[in-house]
Amino acid sequence: MTKVDSSKRTHAGFVSLIGRPNAGKSTLMNSLLGENIAMVSQKANATRKRSNAIVMYEDTQIIFVDTPGLHEREKVLNQYMLDEALKAMGDCDLIVYLAPITDGVEHYEKFLKLNNDRVKHIIVLSKIDQVKQDKLFKRIASYNQFADRFEALIPVAIPRKVGHEDLLKQISKYLPESPFLYDPEDLTSELVRDIYAGFIREGIFENVSDEIPYESDVIIDSIDEDDGLDVIHATIIIEKESQKGIIIGKGGESIKRIGQSAREKIERLSTKKAYLDLQVTVKKGWTKDKVFLEEIGYKA
Repeated sequence: MTKVDSSKRTHAGFVSLIGRPNAGKSTLMNSLLGENIAMVSQKANATRKRSNAIVMYEDTQIIFVDTPGLHEREKVLNQYMLDEALKAMGDCDLIVYLAPITDGVEHYEKFLKLNNDRVKHIIVLSKIDQVKQDKLFKRIASYNQFADRFEALIPVAIPRKVGHEDLLKQISKYLPESPFLYDPEDLTSELVRDIYAGFIREGIFENVSDEIPYESDVIIDSIDEDDGLDVIHATIIIEKESQKGIIIGKGGESIKRIGQSAREKIERLSTKKAYLDLQVTVKKGWTKDKVFLEEIGYKA
């Protein structure tokens, strides 16, 4: 990223990352930031709440807002997730719509119907490193029929950071003149406990199969900070008694793997040692319990 020149007029604004489940929104946000703060999983619907990353580009402060994927409403939790994405679309200065190159345009057409406020948007065509050049040109051509709806179309390869500079340059054109909204040294305005809870959920998604990751959540009970060590107490919530043994695993092996995965990410971000104490509790039907969902932070 380019260093900020304080003598220039500055720009700042919110940019919502929108797309179908598992499109790679969190991966793109982490890559643009240069730090892993948002949960990433190969499984769909891993992101449940909005989170943000503060990226400085020349004289512009870009606040990226990661969102749950656009999907059909099912449980109360899924309704909350969709509402989070829709609110982010309405609250931002610009939308970045993430379209994997392997997708047809039908997902984008659904997005256009949902973008009722006609917020300006840029299409990011991702995973271009996974196809040959002729497939890339064909996919770009398929979006030309919508040329009057989007501001720009930018091909990117996230792992290799191809297209990142072009994307940031395009975004900066559409953000309003404004003082910086956050300290330029900040990476995010998220609470540390929310980031840590996401790391633990990521560990669950990585180490437990089937429906359990979707029927689990994490509450950070407390964080005891010291100069060289953070002690984090957290509770994993699941829906069924039968899931408890799977989360814990034989001899505690599964929960150890979950804890180790999360602890490594926590230590990388905090740059100091962490001790993670994980407990497991059963709350039957929690994904459909509106009152309980509000208690643990899923507020409409």
